[in-house]
Amino acid sequence: MLLIGLAGLEIEPRERDWLVAPGVAGVILFARNYANRAQLMALAESIREIGGEHLLIAVDQEGGPVQRFREGFTRLPALSKIGATYERDPENAVRLAEEHAWVMSSELRACGVDFSFAPVVDLARGNTAIGPRAFHDDPGIAGELAQGYVRGMHLGGMAAVLKHFPGHGSVAADTHKAQAIDPRPLEAIRDADLRPFVEAIEAHAEAVMMAHVIYPAVDERPAGFSPVWIEDILRDELGFAGIVISDDISMAAAGAAGGVGARVRAHLAAGCDLVLACFPEVVDEAIAALPPPSDDALERLAPLRGAIGATWAGLLDNPQRDRFIARITALDEPEGNA
Repeated sequence: MLLIGLAGLEIEPRERDWLVAPGVAGVILFARNYANRAQLMALAESIREIGGEHLLIAVDQEGGPVQRFREGFTRLPALSKIGATYERDPENAVRLAEEHAWVMSSELRACGVDFSFAPVVDLARGNTAIGPRAFHDDPGIAGELAQGYVRGMHLGGMAAVLKHFPGHGSVAADTHKAQAIDPRPLEAIRDADLRPFVEAIEAHAEAVMMAHVIYPAVDERPAGFSPVWIEDILRDELGFAGIVISDDISMAAAGAAGGVGARVRAHLAAGCDLVLACFPEVVDEAIAALPPPSDDALERLAPLRGAIGATWAGLLDNPQRDRFIARITALDEPEGNA
């Protein structure tokens, strides 16, 4: 199944055909698809009117540097700010992770968006693409905060998507721009990067997004193309029974599998349930590469569908929201003013 990107603020004629194509499970939205909340809700309604109520609508709304919808939404601090709080007040930091997640998820649910690709559970160990998006460099701290974040998302009516398995934080290269190779042995990865994933899976996260990183001591293929990582380690060893999602097939590191169609087929063959085709330029070719969907394919993705949430007016009347927003936005205030 595919999750596809759209070009702009409204659905174009060619995109109508995409939304009804067999194997298209929904869309992923970006800043290019957002003007304001009213436009977003109209776009979500149009997507489902054309393609059906089963279509999923997703976004990256992590906070910090990766927040696609900004004007009209709470400006969410980077997860690293929560990790920094943990060093002086662990109990408060866990609460902040839950509250950050609740605000993010409840606001998106009020606008018809099913889920965000969150939380990032990579370790903060120098990767240029991850940076402040990660909670912490300590696996134990990252895992505890990830568990809190998953709880908060669930309270907001949203599924959690852990990324980027088995860990993108300990290799320098940015897979958007180049191939990334992490030469460490599996035991080193188990002892560090896998630990936050294990803890967040125990908190009943519904999905995991794969990294495009190559770990040659385990498999010469990027993790998202690797049945070793997906089937042997994630599913069999860690016992994860949820949904496995690829990273974007347009990223430079995904070129290891060949062209667009080869990338789609390789992800599916490795065990991914959902493949991301984020840019409109690749969608036609990605759809053409899909095999006929199985009868239970949509049913398998059902846990990603958002629960019934409050309206925006209902959120504004919720005093809990005001308290949570005040606490999490204070994380971005200068030291001494928070």
